[in-house]
Amino acid sequence: MKDSSLEGRLGLSEWTSDNDGIGGILKARVEDFRVEEISKIPALDPKGRFTVARITMVNWETNRFLKRLSKACGISRNRIFSSGMKDKRAVTTQIVVIDSPLYKVEKIKIPDSTIEILGRTHQKIGMSDHDGNRFTITVRGCCDSEGLPLDGKEAMKRVKKIREDMTAKLGADAFPNWIGPQRFGSTRPVTPEVGRAVVNGDYKKAIDLYLGMEGKNANQDVVQFRRMWRETGDIKACLEIIPEHLGYERNILEKLQEKPEDYVAAFMALPNSLQLLTVHSVQSLTFNYSLRGRMKENLPIIHPTLGDIVAPVNPNGRIDAGKMAYVSETNLERCKRNCESSRLVVTGPLPGLDSPMAKENPGMIESKALKESKLDKVDWRIEKIPRLTSSGTRRPLSVFFRDFSVSEASEVGDLTSSRWIEGNREGDRWNPDGACLKLKFSLPPGTYATVLMREFMKSPLDHY
Repeated sequence: MKDSSLEGRLGLSEWTSDNDGIGGILKARVEDFRVEEISKIPALDPKGRFTVARITMVNWETNRFLKRLSKACGISRNRIFSSGMKDKRAVTTQIVVIDSPLYKVEKIKIPDSTIEILGRTHQKIGMSDHDGNRFTITVRGCCDSEGLPLDGKEAMKRVKKIREDMTAKLGADAFPNWIGPQRFGSTRPVTPEVGRAVVNGDYKKAIDLYLGMEGKNANQDVVQFRRMWRETGDIKACLEIIPEHLGYERNILEKLQEKPEDYVAAFMALPNSLQLLTVHSVQSLTFNYSLRGRMKENLPIIHPTLGDIVAPVNPNGRIDAGKMAYVSETNLERCKRNCESSRLVVTGPLPGLDSPMAKENPGMIESKALKESKLDKVDWRIEKIPRLTSSGTRRPLSVFFRDFSVSEASEVGDLTSSRWIEGNREGDRWNPDGACLKLKFSLPPGTYATVLMREFMKSPLDHY
């Protein structure tokens, strides 16, 4: 039977451990989710063209903050360089390189942020140049699957048991490298659907989805706006009622008002990074479906099997996609040894123009995943916006977490999450009387903390 749940549609419906988990909810307050980028500071030189800053943002989506920063500097957003995109409802710290004089940057004050000037440099930084991320995450309202509260002792016992189960099944501190709900939208998974429309060249559908697709737990003003677009497509009327915080939707509508029927231009009103994210998001479905298929068939994700594609692992945990190799009868044992020693890793597909697919049984699973994500007939050439054309790549099926610790967290009174304030809804798995735990760990770049938290919590996706 096809899984029609949100978890099923995103491929996130398998677990490493059979343990019941601790339940709970994340981000009951912004400070409950902290991310610190592990990265080297670019070589400093007083004569350098660029300004280097360490920026801490509180409850800022990275793209929006950098757009605000570029405006304050009087430069294009494209002249600010960062290594990664972070969660919005969080406290995040990362290195940013700004193509602007130091004296201009040090005068800038943006609410809910701290800009620490580190110096000047000749070097830019690019996406994923950092070595990883260090997380401090608080889970509140731990409970069992029946909704009964767990005390701290029992919750910590469950975390320990799940960690032991993962070690027994995958190896010490390894877990499945799912692509997490942030990539898709945990309450409105619109991004992959828009991406599918884009790779099929249907920009009207992409716009209709982005503006009108329903979400879960949305405020009434958002529900009203999206319904109006679905039912009327009236640009002027929708602009009159659009909630202020839906800035990207407003940009699309204003472009349509300027150029009716030009849906390509309307789509391009989104930030370049978000346009690309839609394509990456639909590719990510294939990866998750492939990983799910392997786990369902008890095919290993740590150890290679015939037909797999393995890749060398760089020091920061990313793979060297230029040196991938097929696993055959002649190299199987050698590949197994190298995977056990973490020099190689088994990979899964992010499909594109030139991305290789596995053979044998792994290849059959990947082909099925491609069909399940409705991408088996896509050629990936995006003619209207060529820069979105993707050659595809591979991604590790498993990954390691480091520096792990868990402890009881103190209760606080300033819980600002609307979910917490409004109380439990049908289908929720958290209890206000349950324990609060604080988990700390480090992950390689490109790995989702919510995916590891999901293994411990087993809460619905909109709890992360």
